[in-house]
Amino acid sequence: MTNQQRQEAVGQAWRDLVATAVRTASEGLVVGTSGNVSVRVGDLVLVTPSGVPYERLGPDDAIAVDLEGRQVLGELTPTSELPMHLAVYRATSATAVVHTHAVHATAVSTLVPELPLIHYMSAAFGGAVRVAPYALYGTDELADNMLHALRDRTAVLLQNHGTVTYGDTLDQAYDRTAQLEWMCRLWLTAGAVPGHTPTLLSEAQVRETGEKLKGYGQRG
Repeated sequence: MTNQQRQEAVGQAWRDLVATAVRTASEGLVVGTSGNVSVRVGDLVLVTPSGVPYERLGPDDAIAVDLEGRQVLGELTPTSELPMHLAVYRATSATAVVHTHAVHATAVSTLVPELPLIHYMSAAFGGAVRVAPYALYGTDELADNMLHALRDRTAVLLQNHGTVTYGDTLDQAYDRTAQLEWMCRLWLTAGAVPGHTPTLLSEAQVRETGEKLKGYGQRG
């Protein structure tokens, strides 16, 4: 990749990142400047800045760090949750990470150690989404707790905090975030009906769905 191609790739990735961050706010997954988004381009990780409204971000605001967290692009300060994002990239093949404070998902994180298998789309996350124990935001402790709960999964709930999902693209990472929030809302809604307990799927049923999902969508 030439230097010009690299610059173009970084520029496009930044535009896509900002669009995704704006979407998390417009669709109610975050409030204000809470939550954050990142995308990997080669050995660079582009991230949203700390405390800046997403709709104010322009092409000249791009910021990036290397995999050790050293800032190599931009003047704005990276998100305080940078340790979580870097932990995902070091441990997985992810190229995009989305962190939100979605209401229903955060509520579930205060109630159970993992989201029960309320819907077959649990398969999209590799199984029941676990809850990572609480730790102060922006700390290595939180990143470690998250990574432990994230093993063999593509999503995690952060106790009394929010969600983290990752994917091969920003669209995939975002879709997983939205799906997780919907499933948490579904479980809370079903569980709120007096005198009834929601039926749950078995791990075998979820694995069966996982196999079928491998052929989902358009080919070619």
